[in-house]
Amino acid sequence: MAAPEERDLTQEQTEKLLQFQVAARSLKLLLLCFPSQAAVQDRLNEQEGVPSVFNPPPSRPLQVNTADHRIYSYVVSRPQPRGLLGWGYYLIMLPFRFTYYTILDIFRFALRFIRPDPRSRVTDPVGDIVSFMHSFEEKYGRAHPVFYQGTYSQALNDAKRELRFLLVYLHGDDHQDSDEFCRNTLCAPEVISLINTRMLFWACSTNKPEGYRVSQALRENTYPFLAMIMLKDRRMTVVGRLEGLIQPDDLINQLTFIMDANQTYLVSERLEREERNQTQVLRQQQDEAYLASLRADQEKERKKREERERKRRKEEEVQQQKLAEERRRRNLQEEKERKLECLPPEPSPDDPESVKIIFKLPNDSRVERRFHFSQSLTVIHDFLFSLKESPEKFQIEANFPRRVLPCIPSEEWPNPPTLQEAGLSHTEVLFVQDLTDE
Repeated sequence: MAAPEERDLTQEQTEKLLQFQVAARSLKLLLLCFPSQAAVQDRLNEQEGVPSVFNPPPSRPLQVNTADHRIYSYVVSRPQPRGLLGWGYYLIMLPFRFTYYTILDIFRFALRFIRPDPRSRVTDPVGDIVSFMHSFEEKYGRAHPVFYQGTYSQALNDAKRELRFLLVYLHGDDHQDSDEFCRNTLCAPEVISLINTRMLFWACSTNKPEGYRVSQALRENTYPFLAMIMLKDRRMTVVGRLEGLIQPDDLINQLTFIMDANQTYLVSERLEREERNQTQVLRQQQDEAYLASLRADQEKERKKREERERKRRKEEEVQQQKLAEERRRRNLQEEKERKLECLPPEPSPDDPESVKIIFKLPNDSRVERRFHFSQSLTVIHDFLFSLKESPEKFQIEANFPRRVLPCIPSEEWPNPPTLQEAGLSHTEVLFVQDLTDE
């Protein structure tokens, strides 16, 4: 019969309780001698998701709450002895069983100090899971619930992230009910369908280090053992424990009852997550809008700075051009004044060696001056250059015959000729050609 109350003691539990009382008295002295070992073991029993060198878990493994007094517990008792013969056999075997299990427990506990249990060191948790899966399929076939192919910590993280129920099965290889449970209950089609569609399923043998570690955390009383874990009050919490040889229909009913009783927590968590996600999306959209507005403002400011910089550079260029033009005009004026000061004095009209030259300037004005026949054509050029009305660059042309007078030294005329050598008469009219724009 199924006993939904955890407080009801089964026959098997009664035997174990008697064994434990004797073992506790016998081991009390050993515990006093080795207090540090007991403290270390208690600490190990509290840990969840111990890091693995092969598959590193998150920096802070999930802790599973197993101390909730509202945990639903369902224990299936073994059949009680029937009839006088059954009770007689049970009473005869009870002392032998008690003695056997007491000595065995004492021996195992003492052996733990001599040779540590190899299951206490988890070195390849994924390998433990894969090994159990292979041995399960070899013994019971491939028709079974889909095993979670990862560590216990990974299964807890996935169940938390996906907001799903996680069903944990601890397989006791040496227990007399494990074989029947796996073959007839766990591999039943209706059980497979329920588990595959509504929850994650993680299983391992307690003979494996990974399974033994989970066993120390969940602290089962008997086998087969199932624990339902879910996110409750923002903690991964055990919300249901199923122990003993349970039949398929009964297992489905119990799992459905546990899920229905705790579904509101998942719904509430989904709503909270959706609200947090919406808030996060809204905040992200606001941040993106703010950044877009900020980038637009920055772009406007950049264009304004560039426009101001362009105007400043243009003003500087104009100012530099003005300064350069003023400097050029100042230098030109100084050069005109210097040329004027260096001109030889004008000959008198009575001088037979004088030449009267009339200059026609580009602005249609006329300038007249006398020069000496022995003077170089450079003197004519310097005179015209010193005039305010004359262009900056010019050449002097004669009409009869029409020619350009070599007034400035060049390759052909390194030393410009004199007025007489240039063939000028006593009275000449010369034309000033503006070359400033050429």
